[in-house]
Amino acid sequence: MTMFHQINFIEIFSSFIVMFAIIDILGSIPIFMSIKEKNQDIKAAQACLTALGLFLLFFFAGDALFRLFGIDAASFAVAGAFVLFILAVEMVLGRDIIKNEPNSGGASIVPVAFPLIAGPGAITALLSLRADYAVVNILLGLLLNIILDYIVIRYLDRIQKLLGSNLIFIIRKFFGVILLAMAINMFVNNILVIIHPVP
Repeated sequence: MTMFHQINFIEIFSSFIVMFAIIDILGSIPIFMSIKEKNQDIKAAQACLTALGLFLLFFFAGDALFRLFGIDAASFAVAGAFVLFILAVEMVLGRDIIKNEPNSGGASIVPVAFPLIAGPGAITALLSLRADYAVVNILLGLLLNIILDYIVIRYLDRIQKLLGSNLIFIIRKFFGVILLAMAINMFVNNILVIIHPVP
């Protein structure tokens, strides 16, 4: 079966939603505004291409890492489900548990590309998705997120005025709940594979 025939719009949408919820580009708008208020320029293209490069590096090195540490995709997905669960709780409750603190380096690379876009949670989620979805669908979902990230950063001022702080807050909470449900689903599906492996 060719990669083209593996395209599944439900898997693309699901991958997109998982990555969108974790990257939380809309929830990061206040951070981006704070960076700009400090007269630090954010180059949307540079930030998004750097983040995409980091995602692809970890995504395609995943198999080698699995072999190196002697683990399988299902076990990694279960571990990733715990990370997603914590991130979802963080989004719903408004508590910073995992996210790194921004530093004063170049704003386009740090903290925008890493860790705000390609952070530990997003990278873990990307690798975890390989246990459930075809590679082409995950990459298309990722690409859609990177395009959305670019649009948000490029037109940051307009989007903030358009949405308003209240709507951004509601969107963050809503996708936190969605991510929570997805984390539970990912855990259940893969823990069953570990407990009852297919011969």
